[in-house]
Parts: sequence; structure tokens; C-alpha cells
Amino acid sequence: MRREPTWRIPAGVLALVVVLLVYGMAIARFLAPLMAGWPTLLQLPVYIVLGLVWLLPLRRFLIWMETGRWG
Repeated sequence: MRREPTWRIPAGVLALVVVLLVYGMAIARFLAPLMAGWPTLLQLPVYIVLGLVWLLPLRRFLIWMETGRWG
């Protein structure tokens, strides 16, 4: 366990916020117009999956923030 502050935590939080903003804007810009004519019940599972997909790399990213290693 670390005993002193590290630059990785604030940098990691900032990077996470930036990446999530870019991810959300990309979906809003490119995918939302393609699905605009779809029925709501077809859009719902797509947005649920897209809302969860960003969690996949999160574990390794949090490990890096805490330890400095990717695994």
C-alpha cells in the first residue's frame, strides 16, 4: 500500500473525465443521428451497452492509478 501521494491519481482522474467526455461526445455526434429514427425500445439496449462498455478498461486503469502497473 502506498504511503505518500502520487501524481497518477489526479492525472488519472483528469484523464478519465476527458476520455469519458470525448466518448460521450463521439456517441452523441456520430451514433445518435444514425439511431434517431429507431423506436425507443431498440435504442434502449444500444445505449445501455454503450453506457457499460467504458467500464471494461476501468479496472486496469484504476490499478495503474494506484500502483503504477497495468496489471
